[in-house]
Amino acid sequence: MEEDQSDAMEESCPELEAIYADMELMKERFAKLLLGEDMSGGGKGVSSALALSNAITNLAASVFGEISRLEPMPPDGKARWRKEIDWLLSVTDHIVEFVPSKQNTNGIIMEIMVTRQRSDVHVNIPALKKLDLMLMECLDNFKDQNEFTYVSKDDAESKSKKKREEDKWWLPTPKVPPTGLSEVTRKWLQFQKDSVNQVLKAAMAMNAHILTEMEIPESYIDALPKNGRASLGDSIYKNITVDHFDPDHFLSAMDLSSEHKIVDLKNRIEASVVIWRRKMTNKDGKSGWGSGVSLEKREQFEDRAETILLILKHRYPGIPQSSLDISKIEHNRDVGHAILESYSRILESLAHKVMSRIEDVMHADNLAQNPSGDAKRNPLKDAALRASGKFPNAKEELEKLNRSEAPTSMTLSDFMGWSMDQEKESRDELSNGNDSEPPLAKQPSATNSKKLSYLEKLDSGRSPMARQ
Repeated sequence: MEEDQSDAMEESCPELEAIYADMELMKERFAKLLLGEDMSGGGKGVSSALALSNAITNLAASVFGEISRLEPMPPDGKARWRKEIDWLLSVTDHIVEFVPSKQNTNGIIMEIMVTRQRSDVHVNIPALKKLDLMLMECLDNFKDQNEFTYVSKDDAESKSKKKREEDKWWLPTPKVPPTGLSEVTRKWLQFQKDSVNQVLKAAMAMNAHILTEMEIPESYIDALPKNGRASLGDSIYKNITVDHFDPDHFLSAMDLSSEHKIVDLKNRIEASVVIWRRKMTNKDGKSGWGSGVSLEKREQFEDRAETILLILKHRYPGIPQSSLDISKIEHNRDVGHAILESYSRILESLAHKVMSRIEDVMHADNLAQNPSGDAKRNPLKDAALRASGKFPNAKEELEKLNRSEAPTSMTLSDFMGWSMDQEKESRDELSNGNDSEPPLAKQPSATNSKKLSYLEKLDSGRSPMARQ
């Protein structure tokens, strides 16, 4: 009996050691968060909100890295991500709000105030976890494929090929069969791209909404010029204040050939929006913020600028954050907003990276089918081509995923069986006189009948539940 107990103790020791190790690591992590990343204890650390935001960002960077290949995450990396992100998200269990409730005390019904998890956190955290899981499942789906491989940049075969004209030249080059991918694999790859695109649009809409909820720091406002012309420059200001304004024509006249130039344009336009809005409200009463232009004109200019911002955000989801976004994150004191913003931001970034890796394989497939075609590829142009005219709505995207008949995660072997079933159903529908498109072939309308401003579209694209 004693021997059996000792054997059980020895077997449980590794598990206990792992638990104790996790506890020590968790205490160390949260101790650093409480110190605000200032290990000297001198009180010069950042706020709790920014410390948590940085912790989530740094964790994602250390676990995922660049995502240079389409392959499943290593089991230890996936386990670390699940464990440590759950630690950081556990803070949201204690972000509460007071709500009225009824209590029966000795037959007397009394109304009291009780606490519950804050509404925006309660709804958005599970939604973001679902998007997180979908991305992991998408990467897992590539474990069975064997039609394309990767050639490192130092490989002799890679050097013999024409050098790719891309910014991220250090990424391994996808290698497909000489005749290209099979038709089934090509359709399956498109299916994976569509699934990741849904995650990207939902995460992007959530992040945009959370950023609009954050207050604009006074330090950012103090650094602004006192008029929109000074912020935009004469050329941009002239193009944005013309009588007949066309946003597509405006953007076609701008130099958007690099991320730096796109971010610079976004910084200028965001600053002008803040200036014009402040001139209209004259919040601080300073004469320097007074408006010499009519209110109607000011609102028109602001609406045009916000429309441009909407298009830039949707066409180029992978560009770095603007100065306004960075300033909001640095000065934000709402822990709930900090966690939601950082989590949605890293999921948006991960989805964009996975999307880019899928497009790399598709690009290699196109070159194999058309060897004499243009080998140049512009990632920024790819992002622009992905964009449609409608800004992604996080709630709508999640509802689509929930009610979609097609699974959101599917390996190549699963897809082969599913694809044959879909083709049979399509033939049956055609034989019955129903020529409607299959679910995956439907595309959202590129234009809306009602013109909405940037903020109105963001309001319609709120995260699953806005903060009550």
